[in-house]
Amino acid sequence: MIRVLVVEDDPVAADAHQLYVGRVPGFAVAAVAHSRAEAVRALERTPVDLLLLDLYLPDGHGLQLLRSLRAAGHPADVIAVTSARDLAVVREGVSLGVVQYVLKPFTFATLRDRLVRYAEFRAAAGEASGQDEVDRALAALRAPDPARLPKGLSAPTLEAVTGALRAAPDGVTAAAAGQELGISRITARRYLEHLVGVGLAVRSPQYGQVGRPELHYRWRAGKH
Repeated sequence: MIRVLVVEDDPVAADAHQLYVGRVPGFAVAAVAHSRAEAVRALERTPVDLLLLDLYLPDGHGLQLLRSLRAAGHPADVIAVTSARDLAVVREGVSLGVVQYVLKPFTFATLRDRLVRYAEFRAAAGEASGQDEVDRALAALRAPDPARLPKGLSAPTLEAVTGALRAAPDGVTAAAAGQELGISRITARRYLEHLVGVGLAVRSPQYGQVGRPELHYRWRAGKH
């Protein structure tokens, strides 16, 4: 189980982040902090693997907190959850161990996808056999490449569909994915078929009691 500390000054947002994390298999919220000082106290008494860190806190910048943690030798990874779009801040965060950035506002599907990718990256532990294995581990943190999308498909929707599929070990139908994400079945199927086409998903017919079989989509094992 990956233990998460949610650091967010807005109580409503903190509650939402806590709810989101709790809905992703393999993750559990260890504590919630609304300030830098609360986060420090929480880290002193609670084992934590990952910080879900807002960068704008009432008593200091989130990266200040992160710098102090690194100086103290704390190894926790960080996913920054922020409205900050300053690339200088992004670069500094990466140097301090920020493994993902999630820009506000975001959907549950977006955060779920980042958490699932982080879990896959974390699971790739031990000594790599070669460059390909290192590349695959790092690729787990990257989102789908929008530059390769066919006409009519959008990167945010593809990201949402990908997140839903990756988080469903038993797979999904286009109807189920569409209902979860608030899009039509036809739209969901287009994105699912794209993932099949690029080798990231597989489909198989699912037979019911009557009528034509419904296509069932699963994330392809071993793909990042």
